[in-house]
Amino acid sequence: MERQSLAVESGPDASPSRLLLVILSAVFLTTFTGSMINVMIPVIRAEFAASPALIGWVVTGYLLAYAVGVPILGRASDRYGVRRLFAMGLAGFAVGGLVCALAPSLSLLVVGRTFQGATGAAVPALSAVAVARAFPSGHRGSALGLIASTVGMGQSVGPIVGGALGQWLGWRGLFGISITLALTLIPLALRFLPDGRSAQVRRFDAVGGLLLALSAGLLLFSITQGQTVGFTAFSSWGAFLAALLAGIALVRRSQRVAHPFVPLGLFRNRSYVAALATGPVAMFVNLSVLMLVPLLVVEVNGLSSSATGLVLTPHAVAMALASPFAGRLSDRVGVRRPILMGIGLLMLTVAALSTWAGVSPVLIAGLMACVGTGLACIQSPANNAVANALPEEEVGAGMGLFQGTGFLLGASGPAVAGALLAARQEAQLAPWNPLATLEAAPFSDVFLALLLPFVVALMAARRLPTTARTRRAEGGAAPGPRPAPAVVEPGDGS
Repeated sequence: MERQSLAVESGPDASPSRLLLVILSAVFLTTFTGSMINVMIPVIRAEFAASPALIGWVVTGYLLAYAVGVPILGRASDRYGVRRLFAMGLAGFAVGGLVCALAPSLSLLVVGRTFQGATGAAVPALSAVAVARAFPSGHRGSALGLIASTVGMGQSVGPIVGGALGQWLGWRGLFGISITLALTLIPLALRFLPDGRSAQVRRFDAVGGLLLALSAGLLLFSITQGQTVGFTAFSSWGAFLAALLAGIALVRRSQRVAHPFVPLGLFRNRSYVAALATGPVAMFVNLSVLMLVPLLVVEVNGLSSSATGLVLTPHAVAMALASPFAGRLSDRVGVRRPILMGIGLLMLTVAALSTWAGVSPVLIAGLMACVGTGLACIQSPANNAVANALPEEEVGAGMGLFQGTGFLLGASGPAVAGALLAARQEAQLAPWNPLATLEAAPFSDVFLALLLPFVVALMAARRLPTTARTRRAEGGAAPGPRPAPAVVEPGDGS
């Protein structure tokens, strides 16, 4: 018992407020940097005279490494600790930013961005783990809601700051901001974050981690290649086949080794599986909509590129405002009701986008606020559901896999939606939606298709707990660092 208590002890000056402040600052840094740099892609492309396919790897390389790194670092925290990996991730993010700032060629810029993604993945992966370990059930939802709110703020502020400072500092100078912020946060992370190692996890399944990385990375590469060169190209279906083989090998290894990288017992946990089928699905639809709407208002409504950001702003603002409320609500009434509310709101909004595709940009902006609100009602409670459902020795693996799946589906959503949009534009057929009345049939069809994933999400959400209390909630009345939580039976869904 003494060893178990040491495994989750907090930093030397830890307190819930200080711990949360460091986490929120790091989350803001990574989301702010990503959205800030992305607005400078046209300038970077012009400097290196790059083709659209090549310049896309500045974003794709980051997303690939991010999606692969999140589950690996989440699982590694069980063995090596949250505090150490979080600080190393910030340091790596700064080093990657330095490579980008000094990059003499596009290829080295892509290397720097990929390294930033691989190391910056420590922030989302370990932020949720740190909250799950340091806050008792019944208080995690508020903290997770604040994290989601910070994501919205970073995404909304980043393009504004990037556009303004980019003209003054240049795109290389923007990386200097992220480098400075990351280096400032490292000593704070070492001081305030919990150690976070699990006494039950004594081995790290490196082979299993490599197989997971190959499976996730090749799957995302297959989808992005399919969008660029076609899904019939060898680079697309060949990568998909390799991803499938790596996934099969991962399952077989997980069945044989004593301490697998992905414990298969996670998938016998009803609440965990239900959350896994709701949060990531919402990310898939959300990022697909965020890709489609700018194209819609530019191609159909004739809006300027500068005005497009104003249409998307309500999404980030609504997410920032609604996420803390949704997190607190899931602590009070359980996770099922807010998640079902979010799914319902997203379905109605996506159906409205399908029916009214091409309507006034002002109305589209209002619908984007509904998308942000619906996503907030799902994401914070889903993270809360995962944290409440997992036994102590599986927190890192379970949270990392949940977060990684969300980033993987989120990154693949725009590619899948883009490929479907291109196919429908080429076909030039009547819209699938009989209620669609405006001249934007391809966009209407893609929005309508985005309703299909919600069928899975709705069925899964009905298996989530209906109350706020779980076994891990009994015994913690106030937030703060605590001894190792009581272990939940893997199959417990109450």
